Amino acid sequence: MKQSNKNKKKFAKKLLHKYRLVVLNEDTFEERLSFKLTKLNVFVAVTLSAIILIAGTTFLIAFTGLREYIPGYSSAALKKQATELAFKTDSLQTALVLNNQYYASIRKVLNGDLEPGNLNKDSLPKTITSDPLMLDLSPSKADSLLRDEVAQEDKYNVLESAGSAMNFALFPPVKGPISAKYKLKSKHFAVDVVVAKNAPVKAVADGRVIFAEWSAGTGYVMIVEHDFGLISVYKHNSSLTKEQGDFVRAGEVIATAGSTGELTTGPHLHFELWKEGNPVNPTDYIDFD
Repeated sequence: MKQSNKNKKKFAKKLLHKYRLVVLNEDTFEERLSFKLTKLNVFVAVTLSAIILIAGTTFLIAFTGLREYIPGYSSAALKKQATELAFKTDSLQTALVLNNQYYASIRKVLNGDLEPGNLNKDSLPKTITSDPLMLDLSPSKADSLLRDEVAQEDKYNVLESAGSAMNFALFPPVKGPISAKYKLKSKHFAVDVVVAKNAPVKAVADGRVIFAEWSAGTGYVMIVEHDFGLISVYKHNSSLTKEQGDFVRAGEVIATAGSTGELTTGPHLHFELWKEGNPVNPTDYIDFD
């Protein structure tokens, strides 16, 4: 026990033993600086210096732009740009899926095999995000009767309501006799109007050209999207005067009539009118005589 206390006192004496640090001029041995130190003071000074150095380095890395020069760290601007690009990529992928589905529906319109359904582009997100199998869509008896009554009254109503479309009228694309009438049962969703070759074909209303290309079966085809969910289709043209994306006015010439494509027997205009994916009889709204 005495030996242990003696060792402790000896260790404390060594820590507190004073030393003198002298800085001399090597040529003249003149004393320039001198310091009185102990081992304890040196240990405390070194420890505090290390703590301050570590704290200062941590602060510089965490709260200043110097961390960008350290390997493994990226700049804040680069991270922000990467995040924005990720959001844009996701949005573009969603838009691409919607456009592909929309154009697939338009392709069915061209081929004439589209079943009555919804071709409204604004409704596509709903069809993607909702699963009909997860919903209870069985109507009640009263709902079924009401649906049948409304369907009979407004089965082929091309406009949404008289109030919202009172100033909306359809312009005849061409004038002439009808050689083939609209027949829903035989899936002839159009009227064939006999016209002279290269006769001007006009837009039935203001709208945007969403398709203007060649089709093997129906020749030069023009499809225009209008207000109120309307789509007008012009087939067997000899040439097109508008391109996809162009805005057209009612009565503006968009093509010249002809007899192009495999499914034609002479110069005429094959004209279709669609309302939100449902074919309607053009003669109910347009006078071709």
